Amino acid sequence: MSLIEPSADGVTIALHTANTTYAVRLDRNVRPIHWGPRITVAEAAAIPAWESPYQDTFEGWRDGAEDFPVAGGAMFGPAALSFGGEVAVEGFEIRGDELIIRMSGGVEVDLHYRVRADTDVIERWSVVRHTGPAGEIELQDHAAAVWCVPPRADYWLSHVTGGWVREGTLHRVPVPVAETTLISRRGVTSHATNPWVMLDDGTATEETGEIWSAALAFSGSWRITVSRTSAGRCSILGAAGDDRTVTRLLPGEQAVSPVFAALYAAGGFGAASRAWHDYQRKHVLRHAGEVRPVLYNSWEATSFDVTDEGQRALAERAAKLGVELFVVDDGWFGARTSDRAGLGDWFPNPHRFPAGLRPLADHIRSLGMDFGLWVEPEMVNPDSDLYRAHPEWTLHRPGVRATELRNQLVLDFTRADVRDWAFEQLDRIVLATGLAFLKWDFNRSFTQARPASSIGHAQGVYQVIDRLRAAHPGVRVEACAGGGGRADLGILARTDQVWTSDNTDAVDRLTIQHGYTQVYAPGTMVAWVTDSPNPITGRRVPLPFRFHVAMAGVLGLGGDLTRWTADELDLAAEMVARYREISPIVQHGTLFRLLPPQGSLSASQYVRDGRIVLLVWRVSGVDRTVRIRLRGLDPAMTYSGVSGAALMAAGLSVELPAGEGPVSALVQLQADPLTVQPVGPAEPESLK
Repeated sequence: MSLIEPSADGVTIALHTANTTYAVRLDRNVRPIHWGPRITVAEAAAIPAWESPYQDTFEGWRDGAEDFPVAGGAMFGPAALSFGGEVAVEGFEIRGDELIIRMSGGVEVDLHYRVRADTDVIERWSVVRHTGPAGEIELQDHAAAVWCVPPRADYWLSHVTGGWVREGTLHRVPVPVAETTLISRRGVTSHATNPWVMLDDGTATEETGEIWSAALAFSGSWRITVSRTSAGRCSILGAAGDDRTVTRLLPGEQAVSPVFAALYAAGGFGAASRAWHDYQRKHVLRHAGEVRPVLYNSWEATSFDVTDEGQRALAERAAKLGVELFVVDDGWFGARTSDRAGLGDWFPNPHRFPAGLRPLADHIRSLGMDFGLWVEPEMVNPDSDLYRAHPEWTLHRPGVRATELRNQLVLDFTRADVRDWAFEQLDRIVLATGLAFLKWDFNRSFTQARPASSIGHAQGVYQVIDRLRAAHPGVRVEACAGGGGRADLGILARTDQVWTSDNTDAVDRLTIQHGYTQVYAPGTMVAWVTDSPNPITGRRVPLPFRFHVAMAGVLGLGGDLTRWTADELDLAAEMVARYREISPIVQHGTLFRLLPPQGSLSASQYVRDGRIVLLVWRVSGVDRTVRIRLRGLDPAMTYSGVSGAALMAAGLSVELPAGEGPVSALVQLQADPLTVQPVGPAEPESLK
């Protein structure tokens, strides 16, 4: 079956995904015709191109109705390209699953569209080339793509906002007749927002309605602009770099945008999320088939007080709990006894580890766990040997006082010598310790950086990670930026999981994790079980509740195990064993967010190969018995003796522990072999 289908006249092109069609018509520009349910190219060719109802001298007649609007003429909306000249469509070609539309004029532009038969996600990006004979061209705007949403009576925008330890708060608001821009000027994806949006007509729910969603695969500064015109069009522009970014090209040079991927889903926000998760497992994550190990991280137990003896004591307790990966966090290197010194000096502290890290790493492996380390390669303390040797390596503007945040500066990864240094340090550490895992952190935003760094630094980070993973294919990497400050499709293409937030409060984590899974797969979402009261919020939460929240993604532990009671350690061992049993379902199964964490009750369900995991959390109240309607089951099958039809219609009765504070439950069901029930009315009595 052809994925890309041009019409007979060569003007209309239909891009077919697994279940949807995106159709465009070519004239001087690329005009979107259809984005929704599957149709043929002949049906798309019969759809008239949209025209503004306002044909006056104050409107842009095609604003919000072009795939790659170029600044100039009667165009007043956000531009995908602005360079002081014009371009027009010259032609197109099809290479396998990829459509390339060529535009030319003052520059040459290739618009790339990639579709695959097993996903509804379409990947788009643009390449701008300076083909002139001489002189520099300045791109004031260079977007990856513009996605034009079909005309609807209304539009609503869903996105996340937040900050450090409060990432991922989901918002859904009406789209005004204006330009709404989500942006990061921080040099990193950011905690404040995230580079994705979902649009609907105001009637969609978790289970019903049309959703148009787009996500930018970039980990530096970025912007997404949702534009709604008075003429009734709505579009989504995505670009690397913020609104101050300018790209300069010399003859023969080109600028390649990141991918701005998007999808249409007809089954509500849940269907859109599941399509994103499936796409990541199939086409983004490098080792998507692996089950991520249960890890222990030493940060909350020891902070900077990292010693060989102390780490061994924690490791021995973690191993008894069934932990599979032990990660030594900040404080193992240089003069790192606080956040004031040592960053950049990536050698073991000689007083704490006189024989280096290898003896500790070998001891951890002898306990049956892999060894991992925390690193922050992009940063340097002014109080470090590296800074004293190379102060010129930091991001700064000459003549402007450098701003220290967390007593550190940012190394300039646009420089080849800095990238080479970073790779050499990491390569040496891997070889010296035999580690299997790196937690790659980034603990401050950019300040006084050159404008080109907003894009070039992230591209440099990608190069170092790619080079490291090519040299050490067995090493796995966790992305971190003070928690969830670097979570996006670009970093997920190079790492295996994301530290979702520095906030380990299990109640807060329900909201954070709900926002994260709107786009990103649960199998990439790391959560720790830490001490109570929580070190950030002071909230006291029962240990089972803390485990059940962390078990909704990739389970980790981070408490001071030397202070846990015998009963707590026994319960933790039981919980880890339970998680290791269900981890393939949670990490690789299909997620249904049954109840969002907006009231006292929240629930999530995972389904894979006939196995079901249900997690239920009650934050407050006294109800002991709750009934939860399941989803995504075969109505003709029975699951642990109950028909799928009944479980979806009448629900499952779940018993919660006694108590007024946070309580939770984990329920497993299994499709019964060779038992098929006729589909009929629900049988609620059989569920009691």
